[in-house]
Amino acid sequence: MDKYTVSPSPHLRSSASTTKIMFHVIVATVPAMAASAVFFGWRALLLISFCALSAMVWERLSCFVMKRPDSTDDLSALVTGILLAFNLPVTLPLQFAAIGTFAAIVITKQLFGGIGQNFANPAIVGRIVLMLSFTGRMTDWVVPNGLDAVSSATPLVSGNASYLDLFIGRCGGCLGETSAAALLAGGIYLTAVRVITPHAPLAFIATVYGISAVTGRDPIYQILSGGLMLGAIFMATDYVTTPITKKGRVVFGIGCGIITCVIRFWCSAPEGVSYSILLMNIATPYIDMFTRKKPFGGISHRGKKEAV
Repeated sequence: MDKYTVSPSPHLRSSASTTKIMFHVIVATVPAMAASAVFFGWRALLLISFCALSAMVWERLSCFVMKRPDSTDDLSALVTGILLAFNLPVTLPLQFAAIGTFAAIVITKQLFGGIGQNFANPAIVGRIVLMLSFTGRMTDWVVPNGLDAVSSATPLVSGNASYLDLFIGRCGGCLGETSAAALLAGGIYLTAVRVITPHAPLAFIATVYGISAVTGRDPIYQILSGGLMLGAIFMATDYVTTPITKKGRVVFGIGCGIITCVIRFWCSAPEGVSYSILLMNIATPYIDMFTRKKPFGGISHRGKKEAV
């Protein structure tokens, strides 16, 4: 008689681990790092390195104080630091960047239980905290001008950059958001190694394109400028804070696109990507609730009274 091993789900096994996934994300950020170094100079690499290091320090200190196993080895804090740096202007003082990584790692991640328990994308929260606390510093943009950099508004505000400048990154903005080409390269890599799926990014970008076209804006300009590409590829695909189903990710991306356009077009803030992702992060549990699949052989009790 054959013996059968009975075990609880999940029954599908994978060699993927948090460390491997985060390593792939780090590899995907390399093109944007290189572009920021080319266009903004050595201080871009300094700011990125500082954010990555300070995020790791906050992670280790948090684990020590909260008496948890050290989680710096999974590289998630390193990724958070890099992504936060991508959302910062090159002129931001390092002490302000340390406040941002503190808000991202300690407040948003560790106080909620560590990796897998955070309610929102840590890098997004860190960026919003800095934007609300130090608005002047966070909007001190520079645009590459030969070997130097001069103060300027972002293309999303000024509207004076060409498609080519926006695509390669020769324009003002945060470190990691200016080069659409570098971000696309990272997104293609993450999709190829199956770390992310294209559902949320494509839904996000397509929604912004559609609303921009309907309201008389330049759709291509809206997609290439600001933090849309960065947010869609690296923030709206976070495993913890975005829906687990494909249908849910599409809903998530559409919601992000709608909120982004509302803030960009009809609110006083020039950019809405960070706020849209944060708001949709909060809505993620409800999206999962309404888009989850019924288990094979299961019976749906939604809308039915339980028998007495």
